Amino acid sequence: MKITAAVVDELHGPFVTREVDLAEPAPGEVLVRVVATGICHTDSITRHGDLPFPLPGVLGHEGAGVVEALGSGVDTVREGDHVVLGWPWCGTCRNCLDGQPRYCAKLAELLVGGGSALRNLDGTPLSSHFFGQSSFATHAVVPHRGLVPVDRDLPLDLLGPLACGLSTGAGAVLNVLRPHAGSSLVVYGAGSVGLAAVMAARCSGATRIIAVDRHASRLALAERFGATDTIDAATTDPVAAVHEICGGPADFSLECTGIVSVCRQAADSVGMRGVCALIGGAPADARVELDHLSTLWGKRVIGILGGEGRSIPLITTLIELYKQGRFPFDELVEYFPLEKIEDAFAAAHGGEVLKPVLRMPR
Repeated sequence: MKITAAVVDELHGPFVTREVDLAEPAPGEVLVRVVATGICHTDSITRHGDLPFPLPGVLGHEGAGVVEALGSGVDTVREGDHVVLGWPWCGTCRNCLDGQPRYCAKLAELLVGGGSALRNLDGTPLSSHFFGQSSFATHAVVPHRGLVPVDRDLPLDLLGPLACGLSTGAGAVLNVLRPHAGSSLVVYGAGSVGLAAVMAARCSGATRIIAVDRHASRLALAERFGATDTIDAATTDPVAAVHEICGGPADFSLECTGIVSVCRQAADSVGMRGVCALIGGAPADARVELDHLSTLWGKRVIGILGGEGRSIPLITTLIELYKQGRFPFDELVEYFPLEKIEDAFAAAHGGEVLKPVLRMPR
């Protein structure tokens, strides 16, 4: 079928919106009419080569839409269902069976292995199935295991960012760190991922939630969403400030920027038995240096991918918190039409917009 998609033809190239051909869903796959797709930092770094997705191809991995057709063997959703396009997983490896599909043994292949579901109108192939979806398009063919059914009365064009960026921040707090009563958490980077973490921390037992950023507007948002303290890293040594606020090291830190120097600051902000979690996407071949002695004394530095756990319970939990007014992620979103995708990326890069969402043409 002919669809409209934003195609990247070459490394560092622009997104070009044009008509392409999409294959029918294969066994175990589903055709989804995409309503809207969030823009994530991972899309940007992939366009510039930091993830090995073969180009030309179609990116986009925070989609939400309506099921239009089912491949053979699919019985988990029905035509007409409203869905968020979560991450793919094989369902048979040890990690999937242990309830950790974010660490599926076939994850690299499933996320950036490319595919052959898309073609230019002249028949030349385009890589598809980016994060199992390639949702910078009016339609996507996706594996059924990644789908999260949602209620039809919810604003479907809002929900796509729950597939990755917002789940990454909130899931790191709710699924992994799980701040205990009276604990302290410092969040480095108050973009959409970090602000989602702040919102989630407000739903935990943490009594000290510290946001660190270089932009006053983002720090103000962090305060509104639950931060008890903020640190302007442009004018203040954040590690020293964290130790002063907490009367010593923090219990938990969350690094959301992917900037190597900030990773070290996040690690230095926690002490003995503290946990530093790295969730920001860094450039290819980035290396993080740690102080050996202070790390040896019971400090844990861990990586967390996609908020861990399963997509369905995490995304449905965030939706319920949103409905209760406790996870107001809609305040982060600004909408752009698909043909304005370059404007949306520029707005995100410049910091004017925290979470751009592309609405698809009908």
